[in-house]
Order: sequence, then C-alpha cells, then structure tokens
Amino acid sequence: MDFELNQDQLAFQQSARDFAAGEMAPHAAKWDEESHFPVDVIARAGELGFCGLYTPEAAGGLGLSRLDATIVFEELARACPSTAAYFTIHNMVSWMIASWGTAALKSHWCEDLASGRRIGSYCLTEPGSGSDAASLKTSARLVDGHYVINGSKAFISGAGSTDVLVVMARTGSEGARGVSAIVVPGNAPGVNYGKKESKMGWNSQPTRTINFDNVRVPADHLLGNEGEGFVFAMKGLDGGRINIATCSVGAAQAALDAAHGYMKERRQFGRPIADFQALQFKLADMQTELVAARQIVRLAAAKLDAASPDATTYCAMAKRLATDLGFRVCNEALQLHGGYGYIREYPLERYFRDVRVHQILEGTNEIMRVIVSRQLLGSDNLDHIR
Repeated sequence: MDFELNQDQLAFQQSARDFAAGEMAPHAAKWDEESHFPVDVIARAGELGFCGLYTPEAAGGLGLSRLDATIVFEELARACPSTAAYFTIHNMVSWMIASWGTAALKSHWCEDLASGRRIGSYCLTEPGSGSDAASLKTSARLVDGHYVINGSKAFISGAGSTDVLVVMARTGSEGARGVSAIVVPGNAPGVNYGKKESKMGWNSQPTRTINFDNVRVPADHLLGNEGEGFVFAMKGLDGGRINIATCSVGAAQAALDAAHGYMKERRQFGRPIADFQALQFKLADMQTELVAARQIVRLAAAKLDAASPDATTYCAMAKRLATDLGFRVCNEALQLHGGYGYIREYPLERYFRDVRVHQILEGTNEIMRVIVSRQLLGSDNLDHIR
C-alpha cells in the first residue's frame, strides 16, 4: 500500500498544474462573471491529452487509469472548478463512445473528442426523473433502420455548444432494462435547445434543457445492445462520482491555500490572525478533512481501476464525503476571510458557489447514502468494505 505518487503521476500533476496556472486561473473569474464557455482553452487542453485521459490509446486517448485522471482533474479544479467539472463530463462522453461504440462511431468521433477538437454532453437527467433515473421517459423507436427519438433532457452541461450527445432513451419496457444509450450529433434535425440557465455557480459552462422532436439517427449509433444503456450510465456515473469528488478536493485545496496566506497577512488587534489559536484549530481541521477527502477519492479510483466488486460502494462513499468536506472547507475559508471572502475581488465566493452543486449532481449525496446503506444491510459480512 503506497500512498505516494509515482514519477509518471507527478509528471501528469505538474503538467496539469502548469496548464491550469497559465490558461485557466487568470481568466476564471471573468469566465464566471460573463458566463463564458472557454472552448478554445478546452481545445488547448486537448492537445495535452486532458480531453481523453482514460479513453483508450487505440481511440486517440491517453489510456490512463482513473487514479491518474483524478490527479489531473484536481489540479484543473484548483484554478476553475466549473471548467474542470466540464472536462470530467467530456472525458466520460469520450470514454463511453470509445468503450461501447461501433467501429464507425469510434472512427467518426473518438479521435476528435479525445483531442478536444470536438466536445460532448451526457444526457441522462429529465425534468421528471432525477434521482429516479430509471424512470426516464425519452423514447427511441427503431423505424426503417433509424432510431426516432422524442422527449426532453434537463440540466445538460455544455448543451447548445457541444458537438455530440450521449442520450439515454427508452427502447423497451419500463425500468432500467428498457433503457439504451444512443449517440446523437448535437446539430441533428429536431434537436432543440432551451434557454441557458442562470445558475448559482458553474457559470463557465452552459446548462440547458434539450428537446428531441422526431430526431432520427442510424441504428448503428446505438452503444452496445438495446437495454444496456442503464448499465452503461451507471458505469459512467461511478467514474463521474470520483471525478466530481476530486473537483471538490481541488477547489477546497485552492480555498485552503488562500486562507493560509490570508491568515499570515491579515492583522487584527495588533497581531496576524494566524496567531489566534481558534483560527489555527480551524485551519488544522480544514487540512485534516481535505487529506481525508483526497485519500478516499484515490482509494475509490483504485477500486474502480481494479474492477473491484465493491467499487460502486466506494465511489458513492468518496463522492458523498469529498463533496461534503470540500464544500465545508470552502465555506470555512470564506469565513476566515471575513467580509473580503464575500466579495468577488477574492475567489472564495466563487469556489463556494461552484462546489455547492457537487453535492447534488452525479447522484445526490442522499442517494449516495442509499447506495452505501443498501450494500451494508444487504450483507451479513462487512469485511469486503473495510
């Protein structure tokens, strides 16, 4: 059991840190203020492989492990949690097409997605199905060699600006076994985008509803077989939960760094506020919780890489813990800044706003508790999750 990063991982970390410092951090506040989606920066990140981190090399990606990917995402999130979160979604889309797409789909999409020349959105959530994803209503009927898709998706990241959509649609009976995954070009006739949502955070990526009105795509745009879509969606979400958890860790690290520096500079009652034991203890707790969050994320990633049978449980535990602690660290860092933490001249309020949604998406933290508790109560022997 080795908790130190190897030389390759340290190199990935430094590469991501340099890119984030040079291409993201100087612009993150402006992207947030102007609700600007930095597709040009995403494309430049693609040149470094950051758009296809765990997409197989045969499909144009780097073929890294999920553990390696968390190291990169954390560094990107230290600069801009919102944009880093979009990178994680795009990576999932690229990986899903590379994993289960037909040869024709892979040839058409994968290299461009992995390089960042084209970008994607993941379409699972609907206006009437959030946590109960298996109840989705979007339908796909096979007619004369084409799937005809009708329905709506909600809260889709990147929607209206992305080139390809991985859409979960019902091709069969009610429930999870009737769901299939279908690749849809973002500009296909009948794909209509709603207004860009005005959000608390995540302003550097657009969020829209997507309506599908008799959208026709060839039958070979199906990922895997009919009825396998929900399985693919859940496999995607295992990784997605690790990814969003590591974005919380990155944001929390940036917030802690800012608080650490501020406490040494800010003087009250004739002394640096770092001299006050109450604030020292608060900083110590933030550091401790941040390390714990990072380690459970990396443990869950290692479980996923090893295809461990309890990987889903660990991904849920990591997502719940890291997003809760990440938000708490950002909130405490804001508090340590006093009134300055509340104004946009400082990045604390942006970190706070961006990480709040991490407790909701990729499965709410309440659903994470459902997953973990079901695993606990469904077994008489807990050795496998110790």
